[in-house]
Amino acid sequence: MSNNQPTPAGEPASTVKFTDLALCPAIMRAIDEADYQTPTPIQAQAIPRVLTGGDLLAAAQTGTGKTAGFTLPILELLSKNEGKSKIGKPRCLILTPTRELAAQIHESVQLYGKHLPITSLVVFGGVSINPQISALRKPVDILIATPGRLLDLCGQGKIDLASLDILVLDEADRMLDMGFIHDIKRIIKLLPEKRQTLLFSATFSDEIRTLARKMLNNPDEVSVARRNTASELVEQTALYVDKNNKRELLSFMIKELDWHQTLVFTRTKHGADKLVKMLVKDGIEALAIHGNKSQNARTRALKNFKDGSLQVLVATDIAARGLDIDQLPNVVNYELPNVPEDYVHRIGRTGRAGMQGQAVSLVNAEEVKLLKAIERLIKREIEVVEIAPYTGHNETVREIEQRRAEAESKRGPRGGQRNRSSNRSRQSQSERQGAGKQSSNPNSGNNRHSHSRGNTSGNRRAAGGRHS
Repeated sequence: MSNNQPTPAGEPASTVKFTDLALCPAIMRAIDEADYQTPTPIQAQAIPRVLTGGDLLAAAQTGTGKTAGFTLPILELLSKNEGKSKIGKPRCLILTPTRELAAQIHESVQLYGKHLPITSLVVFGGVSINPQISALRKPVDILIATPGRLLDLCGQGKIDLASLDILVLDEADRMLDMGFIHDIKRIIKLLPEKRQTLLFSATFSDEIRTLARKMLNNPDEVSVARRNTASELVEQTALYVDKNNKRELLSFMIKELDWHQTLVFTRTKHGADKLVKMLVKDGIEALAIHGNKSQNARTRALKNFKDGSLQVLVATDIAARGLDIDQLPNVVNYELPNVPEDYVHRIGRTGRAGMQGQAVSLVNAEEVKLLKAIERLIKREIEVVEIAPYTGHNETVREIEQRRAEAESKRGPRGGQRNRSSNRSRQSQSERQGAGKQSSNPNSGNNRHSHSRGNTSGNRRAAGGRHS
C-alpha cells in the first residue's frame, strides 16, 4: 500500500545496511569496491520504495547521496527485468537540468552497474550531436539527458520513448519551473502512461509539489529533512559590504585566509567573466563556468578545480545543481540569487557526505531584501560577521542595519517580532565579540578567521555521498 505521508525528518536509518536493501550480488560488489558500508537516510528510505515499482517524490538536503538513492534501485529493477533494450528505445530515462549533473549521474550509473550487463549513455547539448547519434545505434538501457538535446534526438527519430519503463527527474524543482516546464511537457507526451516516475530534489515549493503530483500516480513521499533547508554541516555567515568593495573583500579573504579551493557564485554570465578578470589581476588563479562557455572549456575548468590545480571557480547557478566536489571547503555568494531556493542549492556544494563546510555571502544594501527572503525560506537567521582587518565596509554595515530595521517595521507585527529577534542576535554577537571570540581589533589574534578552516575532518565518507 502506498504511503502518501512524508517520512519524518530524522527517522532512524543508521541501523540499516546495504545488505538489508535486497540489492543483487553484482551491485553489492560494486558498493563494496567503492568502500561504502552504510546508506544515508535518503538512500535507506528511497531504495526500498523504488524497488516496489511505485512512483516517488523524494526530498533531501544536498550532499546526502540522492543520486545513489535512485540509481541503485533502478539498476536492480532493470537487472531483474527480462526485457531487453532495443536500438533507440531506452528502458530508463534520467532527466537533469545541466550537462555537468548529467555527466556525474552517468559516472554513478557506471560505478554501481559495472558488474551488470546494463548499458548507459549520456547526451547533452554544447557538443557535437553526431557521436551521440552513433552511440544510439547500439541498444541503451539507461539514458541520461538534458531536455533540449533529448528533444533534438527525438525529433530526428533517433530516440523512441514510447516503451520507457522508468522516468527520473533529478533536481525536479528546477526541471518543473518555467525554464524547463515546456520541454518537460513535450517529453511527457512522448512517454507511455504506464511507467514508474521518480522525482528527486533538495527543494520543493508548494507550487512545484502541486505540479509534480499531477505527473505521479499515487506516489510515496520521502522527506528526510525539514523542507528547503541546508545541511547543518554548513556554517552560514553574511558580510555586509558596499557593492564597489566586494571584489576587494573577496580577494582579501582568499589571500589572507589562505583559501585554496573556493567556489564563487555570481548572478550573471557577464558578472562571472568580469570577476574572473579582476581576480586574475589580483594574482588569484580563477576560471568561469557558465552557459556561454563551450563544453570543453567547462569540463576543463571543472576538472582543474576538482583536482586542486585551480584556486577559484566562478560560476552562475548552472553549477549549483548537483555539482559534486569532494570535501569542497568554501562557497561564496558574491551576489545573492534572486530565487531563495537557489541559495540552498548553491551552499549545498559544501558540507557534503558528512564533511564540514562554510558558506559566506557578500551582501550589499540592495540585496538585504534577498537575504531576508532566504532567511524566511530556511527558517533561520544567517549570522552577520566582520573581518576586522578589512575596514572598507564598516559604514555600510550601519547603513544596511538601518535599512533592514526599516524593512522589518513595514512588515507589521510579525516583522517587528523578527526584527527584535534580529536585534537580539546582533546583541548576542556583540557580547561574543566582547568576550574575545570575534574582535574588531585589527591586531587581535581572535578575528573572524574561522573562515580559513579547511575540511580536514577524518569522518568516514557517507555511503554514496560523492555521487549525490
